[in-house]
Amino acid sequence: MAQGFLLALVVAVLCFEAATAVGEFNYGDALDLSFLYLEAQRSGKLPVDRRVKWRGDSGLKDGFAQGVNLVGGYYDAGDNVKFGLPMAFVATILSWGAIDFNKEITNANQMDNTLKAIKWATDYFLKAHTQRNVLWGQVGDGSSDHFCWERPEDMTTPRTAFKIDESHPGSDLAGETAAALAAASIAFKTYNSAYSNLLLAHAKELFTFADTFRGLYDDSIPCVSGFYTSSGYWDELLWAATWLFRATGDEYYLKYTVDKAVSFGGTGWAMKEFSWDNKYAGVQVLLTKVLLEGRGGGYESTLKQYQAKADYFACACLEKNDGFNINKTPGGLLYAHEWNNMQYASTAAFLMAVYSDYLSTANAKLICPDGVFEPKELLNFAQSQADYILGKNPNSLSYLIGYGPKFPQKLHHRGSSIASIFTDPVPVGCVQGFDTWYHRPQGNPNILHGALVGGPDKNDRFGDERSDYEQTEPTLTASAPLIGLFSKLHSSVNGHQIPGSRGYQPPVKREEESPDANVPVSAGSPVEFIHTITSTWTVNKESYYRHQVKIKNTSGKSIKNLKLQLDNLTGPIWGLSPTQQKGVYELPTWLTVLQPGSECAFIYIQEGPQAKVTVSSYH
Repeated sequence: MAQGFLLALVVAVLCFEAATAVGEFNYGDALDLSFLYLEAQRSGKLPVDRRVKWRGDSGLKDGFAQGVNLVGGYYDAGDNVKFGLPMAFVATILSWGAIDFNKEITNANQMDNTLKAIKWATDYFLKAHTQRNVLWGQVGDGSSDHFCWERPEDMTTPRTAFKIDESHPGSDLAGETAAALAAASIAFKTYNSAYSNLLLAHAKELFTFADTFRGLYDDSIPCVSGFYTSSGYWDELLWAATWLFRATGDEYYLKYTVDKAVSFGGTGWAMKEFSWDNKYAGVQVLLTKVLLEGRGGGYESTLKQYQAKADYFACACLEKNDGFNINKTPGGLLYAHEWNNMQYASTAAFLMAVYSDYLSTANAKLICPDGVFEPKELLNFAQSQADYILGKNPNSLSYLIGYGPKFPQKLHHRGSSIASIFTDPVPVGCVQGFDTWYHRPQGNPNILHGALVGGPDKNDRFGDERSDYEQTEPTLTASAPLIGLFSKLHSSVNGHQIPGSRGYQPPVKREEESPDANVPVSAGSPVEFIHTITSTWTVNKESYYRHQVKIKNTSGKSIKNLKLQLDNLTGPIWGLSPTQQKGVYELPTWLTVLQPGSECAFIYIQEGPQAKVTVSSYH
């Protein structure tokens, strides 16, 4: 069976008895919305089946003037520039979520969207890494772009591309991109091994480039200053090495983080922030995982120093750090900076959810100056930040656009604030955009579903004004952590709810039922099978189909040890376990009893006609 990218995207298992929300918010709905924002930020040639219908193709000649194809990637926020450093951080965080919360994302039926979101960035980075020691780090100029208010589809501002090389280094940019490609190689490893290997090869080259030719990327690309100025590159080098160790298992990279632990600040800097510019807390948590898993080799003493700093971050978030805590608004939101503070809250929440899992798996606890805490307390903090975002705040306002009954309407976002080209195809000029659209008092004509705005000030005050970019501009760096965070909370709090079951109904294509939707079963069969084709795609001119088969107990009695016979199955299957008998499968070990009226589902993929499913045995 061909190993295509999209083949991997459909892996999902839905086994449920009854899906009932126990949390105050539906994180599954919030998760689906977050993907819509990522899709709205795409640059380049958009797919025909795009869900954000008001967006069109843009930046189709990016890089051409410099003789390189840089079409694709993401716009970082409300402008039309493609900034490499934050985009790479976004890809790293998306990949981290796909790795550590793989089960949760898969059970939410969102692995397809997750890998697509990662690949939109990594495909761009592969284009941008044109030579071993050359990386194109930006397309567009922030200053000229900010003088115009235009849709991406209408851009008239210069699309100049900027690069780093041996003479003009950028260890922070190359290091973060190496981390992104290494992390993505793990995310894709079980789905598309060839693509995974390609990403890893580029990651290794970029790390060597970053480490050999050291320097700040904004010294080499001066026009990025004032937008995404780097505070240093030591953290990115440690970050890249840590991800390469996780991707390869090569001790060389672990030794690098140990040898450079002191000189690069890895065991010296105690942080209360995790962001696109400051990766130390992320490095410290990842290396703590290595220690907790007993894989530290002879480096335990240094890894324990990394753990001490990871604990500092977690204790500061819990406000149990002997007074050296994070700042919070009166309403409970982490508060780090005036401009787009939500990105620091979302990254901290994500990192705390990840660290909670690491501690829980190792049966370890968090030891703080003010007490000892269970891993659950870290997840509780993460949930508190997610809940604030979704509406549990003094303003009773959802800062995630499209979620709930009340959310900001006047986003500082060019594409959202100007009528779609499909509604008004006449180009909107640079100054005309300000006169006609930027200053208008009405809300934005295009709802930017899933965007996380900058958020309120330190006193929880929020003004829904398009001109207040500190509060109303959304960013990719704020939204990327939400994918893993909402997936984790959806699993642990909402109990594997099916996305869209409450609140916002995502605008997704309806599933197409196969012609043989109701498969006949033999007389006296205790279950009913309902086949549905939920997706189809083409790889190398071969058509593949994703089949979901629901198993419903119609017998009126409990069914134990149900075994199924699958004939004509040619592709992979998820949600059932093979037995020693050829073609015979059984339900997962945790689902030994199927109660009357309850349902379970499994997934399989293949080219031709659907497999024939019958009952082999049961008790």
